[in-house]
Amino acid sequence: MTMTTSAGDPASVSERGAVTAAACLFTGLADRSRLTIVQHLALGEHRVVDLTEHLGLAQSTVSKHLACLLDCGLVAVRPRGRASVYSLAHPGATLALLAAAERLLALTGDAVTLCPTYGTAR
Repeated sequence: MTMTTSAGDPASVSERGAVTAAACLFTGLADRSRLTIVQHLALGEHRVVDLTEHLGLAQSTVSKHLACLLDCGLVAVRPRGRASVYSLAHPGATLALLAAAERLLALTGDAVTLCPTYGTAR
């Protein structure tokens, strides 16, 4: 996902598509509950009831977030008895992304949380 300056060349069209896809990925992970779900799934498979207990959210809310993550291709689901068990669809890549985010946050210090647009004080 590199940036180019020539707006008319075909490579920049595909790069714009890649940037759009990346923005959609980060938007999907931007919700605190979805990110927490992804972090819990990094520890292993969970049922909705397990995630509900961990997050302290309503079952319907957890299910809604899981459906979003499933639609985005970030999680996978399989039946186990009458329950559904969720896991990361691409655990290696997801863990690498989370690790990269942690490294970047360590480098920026409090700048992200202090950001007037997206920080905690907004």
